[in-house]
Amino acid sequence: MTQRGYAALKEELKRLKTVDRPNISAAIEEARAHGDLSENAEYHAAKEKQGFIEGRIKEVESKLALSQIIEPTSLSGDKVVFGATVTVVDLEEDSESTFQIVGVDEADVKKGRISHSSPRARAMIGKRVSDLFTVKLPKGDKEYEILKVEFI
Repeated sequence: MTQRGYAALKEELKRLKTVDRPNISAAIEEARAHGDLSENAEYHAAKEKQGFIEGRIKEVESKLALSQIIEPTSLSGDKVVFGATVTVVDLEEDSESTFQIVGVDEADVKKGRISHSSPRARAMIGKRVSDLFTVKLPKGDKEYEILKVEFI
């Protein structure tokens, strides 16, 4: 993952532990004070949410422990790899798009960051400037040409 993705996960973990976990504990205590737990919907909902939060904490901690941080600016070359910022042209519509290939947790298409496991990224990885590639989409295949590969 990139440094930005690592920092975002660290921030999420901090929020889960310092805000969400205490809030749900307080909600469970409040629901418990209402009496009979077998028919207490608030209690069961809060316990379910607590389970989700604890599961997410474990997942984020695991991802952080196993992650390898890639700094795109330290990379070079003319091949599309993880971390590269790639400018492509849609050959059918003659429109340009720019994407950075990032980890799954940091993907955000609106910001131009696509997951390395997405169909478009998988089709681009290993290609060079001027190479053509095809992406299989539900509405049909799209053909692109790589215009630029940058490590920014």
